[in-house]
Order: sequence, then C-alpha cells, then structure tokens
Amino acid sequence: MNDIDSRPQDALRAELTELLPPPAVPEFAPERQRELRRSLMAAARPARPAAWWTRKAVRFAVPAVVCGIAAGAVLVTAPPESREQRPAVRAEGASAVLSRAALAAASAPAPDARPDQFVYVESLVSRAGRPAGGGPAVVAPAHRRQVWLSADGSRTGLLREAGSADEELSPRLPVYELEGPGAEPRKTFMEAGEPSVTAPTHTFVAGLPTDPEALLRLVREQTRADGGDADQRAFTAIGTLLAETWAPPEVTAALFEAAARIPGVVTVPSARDAAGREGVAVARTSGGERTQWVFDRSTSAFLGERTVLVAASDAGPAGTVLSETAVLTKAAVARAGQLPG
Repeated sequence: MNDIDSRPQDALRAELTELLPPPAVPEFAPERQRELRRSLMAAARPARPAAWWTRKAVRFAVPAVVCGIAAGAVLVTAPPESREQRPAVRAEGASAVLSRAALAAASAPAPDARPDQFVYVESLVSRAGRPAGGGPAVVAPAHRRQVWLSADGSRTGLLREAGSADEELSPRLPVYELEGPGAEPRKTFMEAGEPSVTAPTHTFVAGLPTDPEALLRLVREQTRADGGDADQRAFTAIGTLLAETWAPPEVTAALFEAAARIPGVVTVPSARDAAGREGVAVARTSGGERTQWVFDRSTSAFLGERTVLVAASDAGPAGTVLSETAVLTKAAVARAGQLPG
C-alpha cells in the first residue's frame, strides 16, 4: 500500500477538495429567467390598471467608495485609509433592483390621459450653474417644476419653473426666413417630426414594445445619431422616458427590464432624491459622470435621479452634484396650466 492509501480518509478528502474546482451552482438559463419574470409580472398585473409616477433619469457618483460587481452583486468598500473603521456593504445586483421595480410597475394603476388631454408632471429639480466669471459649478436650491404635455402632441403645452417665466411648448417649431440681404426675418413655423424615443408623446409611449429586448433595440436605434457612449445613450433615454412621460404599467415594466440588460449598470445601496427621500439606486458611469436612478426601498417606485462628478473637472472636484430631481406627481388634466384634483 502506498503513502496516499495509508493517509487518514479525512485528510485525503480535504486535500482533494483543495485540488478540485468547486461544483457548479445550478441556475436557470437567462431565457428561462426572463420567462419566469414575465409570468410573475403578468400574474401581478391587476384586471383594471390605473397610475404610477416617476421622473427623468439622473446621475450620481460615490467618490468616497469603490464599487465592484461580481456574480450579480455589488461590493461597496471604503477607501483604503478608512477600510478598518467601516465594514464593506454588500448590495443586491442592479438586475434584482430593476426586476423588483418592473414587478411593482406591472401591478400599478394605468394612466388615464385621453388623447385630447395633457399629462401633468410635477417635480423638484436642482441644477448646477457656472458663474459668469468662471469657476466650479454651483448648485441652486431645489425648486418646483411643473410641465403640461399634450397627450397626442397636437396641442401647445406649458413649462412652469419657480424663478423663470412660463414657457409654451408648441407642437410647431419657429423658423425665421430671410427674403434677401438686409431684409427683416419672417417668422414661420415648421411642423414637428414624428414622435420618437427622444421626442415622445403620451400616445407614442403607450405604444412602445412591451418585450424588453425589442424595446432596448428600438431605444438603441433611435438614439444612434446622438453619438458618444451607446450604452449610456440608451440608459439616459430610458431614464428620460421614466421621468418625463406617463407610460402604461406594462411599458414601464419593460423599460426597467430593458435597462437591466445594459452593460455597466450597478447598484448604489443608499441614495437620496432632491426631496431628501432615501432609497436604493441603480447607476451607470460615463464621461466622468454617474447617472443614478433612486427607488423607494419598500415599494420599488421610481423616486428621482442625481448626476454627480466621479472625477475632478473644470466643473468641480469629484463628488460635485450637477443635478437632482424628485418626482412628486403625475396626472391627467383637461388643459395646460390646470392642476390635478
């Protein structure tokens, strides 16, 4: 009998365990996961849908932490100098956060805006401005923003922000023509183009694909001309649809599922919107800025967004907040300027 055979069984088993790779953990294939998720959303959908609210996409950065993603989870650790004082925090993966948001959206009430009405969106917003003499960006206090958008795009809407004059949102674009050198410009109007992902109407959004793969393909196609990071273009466009439109539950759910398929989307365990509401967020970084969507921790409703510098620039040091929003209300009203309820 050789030396190996004479070893105790426990010691031999332990040595073989170290040499062999760990057994695979069984899991559903991606197609099966998507099928189960769609089945859950269909089961959660009420017989008579009614309304949910959200708001435009935001960016956010956490300069004091380092985020890594592995096996569907995000590990957030403190910087080296403080790692001993602050333990690492493990958050669920971005796909899990977005799937929960999709399930919540699928069971939410449906919008009740008719084509001849307006979609009213009220939010708190805060944006960074650059001083006239130069220097880093300065963020103004959050203020109320109200917008009335024609449901079918055929009527003149209205934008109202504290500290600014009301602005009409006309479906026709003003164009100035010159008859010849020295002539007075003549104002005419050009009809707006067909609605799209980047210029949506309520009617257009209501007809978007409810299959996440098809929806993401459409978003990518219709944002192709904008240039830059294609994945970030898609993420930003979806965030704008969530924030600035009032989509049916099944479309909102598909938007979240489509966002989960975009590479580079990670989780931020704790974040706040412009109203100070705390929640969990998903985020994507591009061009030195992080776009963050904040969700209610209990209901998974979309709360708002932030944009934060992740690297120093002429706008300021890393961590500078460039914008914040918080969605407060979405409703249908009969005319521009009318408040709901």
